[in-house]
Amino acid sequence: MRVCIVGIDGYLGWSLACYLAERGHSISGIDAFYRRKWVAEVGGMSITPIADMDERWKAHNEKWPDSFEDMLTIDISKDYKALLMFLEIQQPDAIVHLGEQPSAPFSMIDVDHAVLTQHNNVIGTLRLLFAIKDVCPDAHLLKLGTLGEMGTPEIPICEGNFQDGSIIIYPDGKNFRLDGLMFPRNGGSLYHNSKIQDTVNVKKACDWWNLRSTDIMQGVVYGTDIDEFEGDKRLITRFDCCEYFGTVMNRFIAQAIIGRPLTLYGKGHQKRGLIPLRDSMQCMTLLLENAPAPGEYRTVNQLENVYDLTELALKVQQAGESLDLDVTIKNYTDPRVEREDHTYEVIHDTLSDLGYRPTRDMEIEIRSIFETLMPFRDRILAVGSSLHPKTRWSGEHRECEEIRSDQFKV
Repeated sequence: MRVCIVGIDGYLGWSLACYLAERGHSISGIDAFYRRKWVAEVGGMSITPIADMDERWKAHNEKWPDSFEDMLTIDISKDYKALLMFLEIQQPDAIVHLGEQPSAPFSMIDVDHAVLTQHNNVIGTLRLLFAIKDVCPDAHLLKLGTLGEMGTPEIPICEGNFQDGSIIIYPDGKNFRLDGLMFPRNGGSLYHNSKIQDTVNVKKACDWWNLRSTDIMQGVVYGTDIDEFEGDKRLITRFDCCEYFGTVMNRFIAQAIIGRPLTLYGKGHQKRGLIPLRDSMQCMTLLLENAPAPGEYRTVNQLENVYDLTELALKVQQAGESLDLDVTIKNYTDPRVEREDHTYEVIHDTLSDLGYRPTRDMEIEIRSIFETLMPFRDRILAVGSSLHPKTRWSGEHRECEEIRSDQFKV
């Protein structure tokens, strides 16, 4: 299969380029290298030192000869002509769209970052949809969404649309069936709202132009490694731990390594779907190898399981203490506007039916991340101040304060 990865330089994009090549697929890539720029802007850096793209490409072709076909350096939200020409030449069987600004806090910094996020994500996806329609309409678009589109509803989050007969509501004694309606969205940030707009646009492109697409509602990804890297330092992917680009598990582990408290927001009982990096690669590959039919818009909830964030912090604390680290957990004022204690049930049957099986226990994966990162403790210390939350949804920018358990409102 010929696969074009938009956002190939990123955490997921580069890992997927290696994972797919190991399985015999041909890879091309598009990237504007904004992730490196944005992380540096907020005072962070990849804790795992990553090579530049020329060196990555060379290492990739040494390990998987002739698998990496071509690379285009553009911003797809701005340069439609170059995007069109590249896809027309490549004629990919599948396009994996990972080239979006991925951070909720980054999108909430100020008006400029909000507009940047909306333009990069929504306009970039629109241009990609038109390019697929115009030059490679048979290509399967695998688009990365987020479970954060749905918020934290009191009903199970289904995959895409409500199923036949699954839910009936009874306002004022009248019955209303929800069969076939898209699950309602309730984004928690301007980043999440950009993903919601993507969902609507991709769905309608399939309806109007007979495109085929899989929209992945992915949980939080964590981890540093996949087997395909095999210890080659030129092949490793990036690892971020800052407030903006470090996902919760990765941030907790980095905080533990440098002796900072693990930062729980509010009560700390928010629930999230999580999936290890290696399992995310397995899932995306299964979806690529089992494409939907022309005109089909398929939604898939991609996660290993749902976890309470205090539960995660305790797992990290236990793993850190087994490595002789002194790990503390503290609660801080929540910079976000979100429910801090809620139910959360996510239906995720599609990937299981396709053959997804979790590869490791979470505890084993956490310890593996510790072992990978501990040699880079000095790099984490260098960006230590970026790990503490400062960007508030109110628009203020100041460090969140510690709160005691007796301050929680019952």
